[in-house]
Amino acid sequence: MHESIADPSGPGSVILELGDDIGALVLETPAALLGREIEISPVGEVIATGRTHSLVRERRTAAGPSCAAVYPELVAGRYLVWGHTDTPVGEVSIDGGRVTRFRWPH
Repeated sequence: MHESIADPSGPGSVILELGDDIGALVLETPAALLGREIEISPVGEVIATGRTHSLVRERRTAAGPSCAAVYPELVAGRYLVWGHTDTPVGEVSIDGGRVTRFRWPH
């Protein structure tokens, strides 16, 4: 699904509340995915109702610009990253109290 491209986000524009069993995911992507909604789901839940999505946006930080989708407040566990409706492109483990980074496969 392609959406209109949102304005870039700057430092401090995303607030993550992490806890004992709550983590977050930063999905780094190529610029070609700007404006795309990318879905993730807990491993074992392949039906669309168990998925959550986030918009790929340009993120501007002190390290320079990058493209990423951010998934806050994820329950710790294993998640599939979906490339298309029925094709996962990877699997990532989310730990409570931490931010996990995953790079979109090129």
